[in-house]
Amino acid sequence: MEHGIEMPLHWRACAALAVWALLAADLQSAVAGEGLGEVEVAVDVGHTLAAPGATSARGRGEFAFNLDLAGHVADALRARAWAVRTINGDGRIHSLRARPQAAAGTAFLLSVHHDSVNAFELRPWAWEGLALDYNDEFAGHSLFVSRDNPDTAMSILCARTIGARLQRMGFEPTHKNGRRRSYADRTHAVHHYDGLAVLRHARMPAVLFEAGVIKNRDEELLLRDPARQARMADAIATGLSACLRNGLPADDEATVDRPDPPVAIPGG
Repeated sequence: MEHGIEMPLHWRACAALAVWALLAADLQSAVAGEGLGEVEVAVDVGHTLAAPGATSARGRGEFAFNLDLAGHVADALRARAWAVRTINGDGRIHSLRARPQAAAGTAFLLSVHHDSVNAFELRPWAWEGLALDYNDEFAGHSLFVSRDNPDTAMSILCARTIGARLQRMGFEPTHKNGRRRSYADRTHAVHHYDGLAVLRHARMPAVLFEAGVIKNRDEELLLRDPARQARMADAIATGLSACLRNGLPADDEATVDRPDPPVAIPGG
């Protein structure tokens, strides 16, 4: 069950219109060739060589997926006149807190990841002689923000614009994470994940992006496709640029930082 307060339908419609207005304004800015000077965006490569994260259905570590996509995102942002600071490009960063510390002074922190599923949802299979596991039920991207970040409102707005552009480009989100994480924006698959260190310790707006489910055998192949990675990165960069160039959060910080209401327990 998803927790949290569901946004009324007319509010969701207004939020969607506002997001599309931001995207349209950013496209006009890009055509006009507006520069951004030395404003810098941090792109964090999730996990490390020593702790590579989840293992895909065909045995590839998540860090390799993250590194590939983060490179495309950095290129797409530079093409839009942003300065980019890559965090953990060598896979050797020493701690979770070191990531937001390395991003100090940037305008935004985007942490790039790929998703997995619960262990009990995995099924065994063999691939090229390796005993591995998979789950073909879930696929799609999702985004996460922390209410412990000092600028949750801007974090949510940028997550929304990224999510909106991805869907506009034909990428479908997953709502599997709604089983455990409340929604900041259901339409665009933006979730609260307050305890994530890379988000809560950041001093700038920050979003963690899960690009897809690498345990899904079909989606894994899509996520390894360089052309698709570039298309996804283009959508991310377009959405983020729209937010940072033109965005003004509709909600104040106190409103977006409110905790989820207590969950009613049947018969309690």
